[in-house]
Amino acid sequence: MNVERRGGVGQSASQPNCVQEEAEYEQTKPFQISKWQVVEAYRRVKARAGGAGMDNQTLEDFDRDLRNNLYKIWNRLSSGSWIAPPVKAVEIPKKNGGSRLLGIPTVSDRIAQMTVLLTFEPLVERYFYDDSYGYRHGKSALDAIAITRKRCWQYDWCIEFDIKGLFDHIPHDLLLKAVDKHCKDKWVRLNIVRWLNAPVIMPDGMQRERNKGTPQGGVISPVLANLFLHYVFDKWLTVNYPGIPWCRYADDGLIHCRNKQQAEELLGKLAQRFIECGLELHPEKTKIVYCKDGMRKSDHENCQFDFLGYTFRARSVQNRRRGNIFMNFTPAVSKSAQKSMRTKLRKLRIRCRADMNLDGIAKWLNPIISGWLNYYAKYHKSAMKAVCRHINLALVKWARRKYKSLRTHKSRACQLMEKLSKQRPDIFAHWKAGLGTAFA
Repeated sequence: MNVERRGGVGQSASQPNCVQEEAEYEQTKPFQISKWQVVEAYRRVKARAGGAGMDNQTLEDFDRDLRNNLYKIWNRLSSGSWIAPPVKAVEIPKKNGGSRLLGIPTVSDRIAQMTVLLTFEPLVERYFYDDSYGYRHGKSALDAIAITRKRCWQYDWCIEFDIKGLFDHIPHDLLLKAVDKHCKDKWVRLNIVRWLNAPVIMPDGMQRERNKGTPQGGVISPVLANLFLHYVFDKWLTVNYPGIPWCRYADDGLIHCRNKQQAEELLGKLAQRFIECGLELHPEKTKIVYCKDGMRKSDHENCQFDFLGYTFRARSVQNRRRGNIFMNFTPAVSKSAQKSMRTKLRKLRIRCRADMNLDGIAKWLNPIISGWLNYYAKYHKSAMKAVCRHINLALVKWARRKYKSLRTHKSRACQLMEKLSKQRPDIFAHWKAGLGTAFA
C-alpha cells in the first residue's frame, strides 16, 4: 500500500489488470473499507504525533515499513479480525495538583481508530448542539469562553458543574445504544466494542480489565464521550428545560439561571440525571455561582468560577466609549493556569542555555509564549503581566549566566534587558504585545 497515489493503490495507470484484480480482492472481504481511508487516517495520526504504546513502536519505527504496516491494518479491519491491543496508562499531572491517567494506544491502533472515526464522526456530528464545544471541528475553548462571558452579563446565576471521571465511568451498554442509533456499519460497531473492552496496562505493570469507560487518550474516545453526553445532558436539558442556556466543553459545563431558586432546583435534577446514567457530579467542582458585579450587589458564598483556564469574577473595567470605570463580571487568566505556565518556564531552565544567543532564545521561546498569549490574553490582557514578568526574570538570569560582566550585577542585567525590550520590541512575543516592561 503506497501512500502516494499513482493511478491506483500501489499501481501505475499502465497496469489495469493488477488494479482490477486488487479491486476484486477487496470485494471478497467481509467489510468494504477503502485503502485510501486507512492512508488518510495514517496522515492524520502522524500530524498529531504522539508517543509509543505498549509495543514501544514509534511513528518513526512504523514508517520504516509503512506500506506493509498500513496494509496489515486495512486487511485486518476489512476482514473483521482487528484485535485491540492493551492500552498503556501514563500518569499526567493536573494543573490543580494530583494526576490523571492518560491511555496511549499503539501507533497501529491509533490509525485503526482514526479509520473508524472517519466513518463514524460525520454520522453523529450533525446531531450535536451548537453549545457543545469540546473536541469538535470549527469550535474552540475560546468560543466557549466568549459565549459564557456574554451570558454571565445576561443572567444573575449559573451552575458550574464538572463530571467526576467521565472517561472512566461511561457505561458501555448505554453508550452502545447511542452508537447503534446513528451507525449501521457492523465493522464500526464491532471495533468500537473491542476498543471499549481493551485492557489497560497500569504504570506499575498490572493489567486492569475494563467493563466501563473509554480511555482518555484514545483517538475515538472524545467523539464517544460527546455522543454519550449529548443524550445524557445536552438533549435532556434542551428538551426538559427549553430556554435555559448552557455551555459544555467535554466534562466541564455551565448552566445559566434567572434566580437562585431555579439554580438550586435544576442542580438537584442534574445530579439525579447523571446518577441514573452512571455518572457523578464532582462534589468540589460543582457549585452555584452568583455573577456579582457593579449592578448585582447581593452576597453569596460563591461569586466566581473557573472555566477552561479563565476565572470569571467581578473586575474593574473601563467603558471604551465613555471612559468611566465600572465593575463587570468578566474572565481573565486563572491563578492555576498562571501557576502551570510558571512551572513550564522553570522546567525549560532558560537560565542554563548560555550556549544560545538572544535571537536563538527568542526563536525557541516565542512559539510557547505566543500560544499562551493567543489564548490567555484574549480577555483582560493585563492579567498576563505576572507571567510575562516571570519570563523576563528568567531572561535576566540567562543574561547573568551568559555574560561574565553581569554575574554579580543583577540591576545591570535588568537594565540591559529593559533597554533591549525598548530597542527591539519585536524580538519576544510578550514584548511585542506590550506586556514585557517589568524586569525587577
